[in-house]
Amino acid sequence: MDPEIVAAAQQGDALALDRLLDELAPYVRRLCARTAPAAADDATQEALLAIFKGLPALRAPEAIMTWARSVTVRTAIRVARRQDVEVAAEEARVDRHDSSPEGLVDIDDALARLPVSQRVVLVLRTREGLSEQEIATTLGIPMGTVKSRLHRARAAFREVWES
Repeated sequence: MDPEIVAAAQQGDALALDRLLDELAPYVRRLCARTAPAAADDATQEALLAIFKGLPALRAPEAIMTWARSVTVRTAIRVARRQDVEVAAEEARVDRHDSSPEGLVDIDDALARLPVSQRVVLVLRTREGLSEQEIATTLGIPMGTVKSRLHRARAAFREVWES
């Protein structure tokens, strides 16, 4: 992402802002779909709005992706919790034999069954490739919390996958 476009968008250039949001939208949408699957559309809209509103306060235009990821993940968590995704996922749980002709659970379905706090750290680690320190920074939580959530998330994922 070009820091000059970010800086121009911060200064009110409408074309630069459109370009910036167009470039960020697919990433934001993908991250919301992974971290808050049942609320992905709402989370995407709210995250893009939060990015738009918070853009003037961004101090380092070159850090736009790190900042946008943090805004997106925090927004997705808030939306998922607000819509009580965990309860909805449990109620909508389908026997794994009904999920495909072969009786297999796909990865996204297995992730969707995890509690949001576990799903988020697992997605950031395995799908986004963030280090534990980067996850802690993104979520604003201690490193020990990241490690324990990852441990629980991996165990829960294995249980869902193998059930």
